[in-house]
Amino acid sequence: MSFSDLFDSEFKSRNKSHFSAIVRVAIADGDLSVEEKQFLDKLAIRLEISKAEYDEILENPTKYPINPPYLHAHRLERLYDLSRMVYADHVLGPKQKEILLKFALALGFTPGNVPFIVDKAMSLLMLNVDSDTFVYEMTHMNK
Repeated sequence: MSFSDLFDSEFKSRNKSHFSAIVRVAIADGDLSVEEKQFLDKLAIRLEISKAEYDEILENPTKYPINPPYLHAHRLERLYDLSRMVYADHVLGPKQKEILLKFALALGFTPGNVPFIVDKAMSLLMLNVDSDTFVYEMTHMNK
């Protein structure tokens, strides 16, 4: 196995795990709305999840382990990516904030801070900031 094959395999596995975790969050309330399904459809394409993998994960989202980011900066980077996906297409409509609250909790942010974190994230996205600015602003928002 070449080095690039190993990297591709690890990248693909991480994407499946990431997608599986998002599916778990989306179906946690027992209902997958049309908007959430559309969001998952688009996310699967962005994460290079095949149709067979997509169906398999929807059927059994616990098959892949959740590996939440350990470092705060990595959590912010993942929140940035998820927030951009949720915000960019406006697929979720009024549910944007609701799903971002779920994602932020799943990423390990403190429940008491999650509404503030999501509001700040959404305001930064409206300003169309890049990843570095997003992480910097989120890290320094209380200072």
